[in-house]
Amino acid sequence: MSYLLGLDLGTSGARAVLVDAEGGVCATATAAYPLSQPRPLWSEQDPADWWRGAREALRAVLARSGVRGEAVAALGLTGQMHGATFLDAAGQVIRPAILWNDQRTAAACAEMTRRVGAERLVAITGNPALTGFQAPKILWLRAEEPAHYARVAHVLLPKDYIRFLLTGELATDASDAAGTLLLDLRARDYSPELLEALEIPRAWLPQVHEGPEVTGGLRRDVATDLGLPVGLPVVAGGGDNAAAAVGAGVVRAGVVSSSIGTSGVIFAHSDTPALDPQGRLHGFCHAVPGAYHLMAVILSAGGAFQWLRDTLRAIAPDLSYEQLVTLAAATPPGAEGLLFAPYLTGERTPHLDPLARGAWVGLTSRHGLGHLARAVMEGVVFALRDGLEIMRALGTPIAEIRATGGGAKSALWLQLQADVYGVPVWTLAAEEGPAHGAALLAGVGAGLFADVAEAVRRGVRLAGVTEPDAERARRYSECYAAYTGVYPALRATMHLLR
Repeated sequence: MSYLLGLDLGTSGARAVLVDAEGGVCATATAAYPLSQPRPLWSEQDPADWWRGAREALRAVLARSGVRGEAVAALGLTGQMHGATFLDAAGQVIRPAILWNDQRTAAACAEMTRRVGAERLVAITGNPALTGFQAPKILWLRAEEPAHYARVAHVLLPKDYIRFLLTGELATDASDAAGTLLLDLRARDYSPELLEALEIPRAWLPQVHEGPEVTGGLRRDVATDLGLPVGLPVVAGGGDNAAAAVGAGVVRAGVVSSSIGTSGVIFAHSDTPALDPQGRLHGFCHAVPGAYHLMAVILSAGGAFQWLRDTLRAIAPDLSYEQLVTLAAATPPGAEGLLFAPYLTGERTPHLDPLARGAWVGLTSRHGLGHLARAVMEGVVFALRDGLEIMRALGTPIAEIRATGGGAKSALWLQLQADVYGVPVWTLAAEEGPAHGAALLAGVGAGLFADVAEAVRRGVRLAGVTEPDAERARRYSECYAAYTGVYPALRATMHLLR
């Protein structure tokens, strides 16, 4: 039997998944690595930690499965989007990689918008200039670290740096490249107009491929180290959200995913380039060849809940997520008039505001820890609904929602999503996230599946559904209407607190 590997280079660690020829998950393994925040609003990682974590995860998943390396037919890559890994002409890392959640590039974003024009930028790339994207990081390096900038020969996304070390090839895929803010969405290649306007050499950027395309073979020394075949096909893969959508079966119109991890994402497939003229939603290429997607992103989803737990652990060291969820579940819907704005690290959809800040609104002496916990959970789902409502206004069909991430593993998170969205929410039989989608894309590249649709039909299975409760849905619509007034009311104050 042939097997497939998927490798997800996440923000907190690398995750490897081994699947069989039917897409069934045989084994998983993870390897953690640190995150650095050397200054307020900065977020960096050492690419050497990625490489260590990737190799550890790949070796571990083979060991746990008992599958011999020569039985593996292909490897698919996915990972955190938008990061900038700067290499010199010898392929050496110049400085720590600047990540997706880094907020240092506000001035560079303003410069991009000035040079290109706000409307023109959205028309070409599907997105406005936002601090997390890769292109502003290049401009920031030019302005703030000219000695480093002078050494740049290549700029790679995180997963593509791992591809470079695995294969020696400089390549990426269309879905991840769309997150650079340099890609012409319709051409599915870099925009000469943007590169000229921003004075970025095309030679710095890797070749763009479709998600299932083979981008190279495993180098001999790496294959020996990992116990895999020399020349093992490594497919392009996808950005983490596009790959996760493949793993969740979000490859046709009407099926939408709701992911609650550190960040939160609403992801909708589109057969044509889908653009929000105001740039509140991201318009990207999908990892499905020729397809596109709309994506709403909030920066603190499960991360907001983790912040609450970690903060409270200063006085209750043994406090667990489960205890917080139990307290939240015992609290009435709406948290008795308490709202939470989850803008702990700025916000993307729909506010596009790196200076947005978190807030509880409506606190009274009646409110306790259960109210705080429930308000955080509800605030996260309200923030995701902001994106869903924009998609609806743009005519995006939403027939069913598939939950992924940590929000798919809790009955309360699932019920909140169903009630707030007003749509049935499905879970997956095997929810292995982006790595599973990357493995399915590898199966297409290896010829085990005819196309991505067949890979999904064979490899993605639904487990159960959570239906919305009509009365709670009505109540949450009232709460959501109040929630939408929080940011406009507090925006000026948030900015004064910078």
